[in-house]
Amino acid sequence: LLQVALDLLEDAPAGGERLVIKNANLSVVVDNPEATVDAVTQMVESMGGFVVSVNTYKTTYGPEATSATQANMTIRVPGEKLNEALKQIKAMAVEVRSENISGQDVTAEYTDLKSRLKNLEAAEKQLQSIMEEATKTEDVLAVYNQLVYTREQIEVIKGQMKYYEESATFSAITLDIIPNIVTQPIEVGGWHPEGAAKQAIEDTVRFLQN
Repeated sequence: LLQVALDLLEDAPAGGERLVIKNANLSVVVDNPEATVDAVTQMVESMGGFVVSVNTYKTTYGPEATSATQANMTIRVPGEKLNEALKQIKAMAVEVRSENISGQDVTAEYTDLKSRLKNLEAAEKQLQSIMEEATKTEDVLAVYNQLVYTREQIEVIKGQMKYYEESATFSAITLDIIPNIVTQPIEVGGWHPEGAAKQAIEDTVRFLQN
């Protein structure tokens, strides 16, 4: 048990560092979605991040079927610049509809993968030595098949570790960009429902006061 504990300490991130994945979801209302997409792209690149995907499409609004552009983006920025990126995006908005930031500590999972990788790489070396010394064809084939399986497991674990490393290094922001026109009150034939409702309430209050 003592040796296991020592091995875990050896495999843990240096200096007690934690491996934390931070992501965010943000929904904003802007006057010009297309210009906002360009501005966000420039901001991300200046921070050393990158754009994962951009989707722009036309939507229709109101009884007159007014056309408006809407956009969705997924971007990645260095983890330490996540808050600054969110701050700059919100500064471009007329309104922030929603904001959510999530964090996931994957230190334990990463340490476990690192330990498993170490054991598999040791097993790979042993299998390689056994295969070099084997003389019978059936023994060579058996060891070779086990060696292939072990190497496949090594690649899988390396892929999982790389995913954790990249996810912790670059935070993902999923951005929903809504055109300002969609949030405006509907007007039908010169009639403003919101204003009419407000006026009706005021008239009722005055009547009751009288």
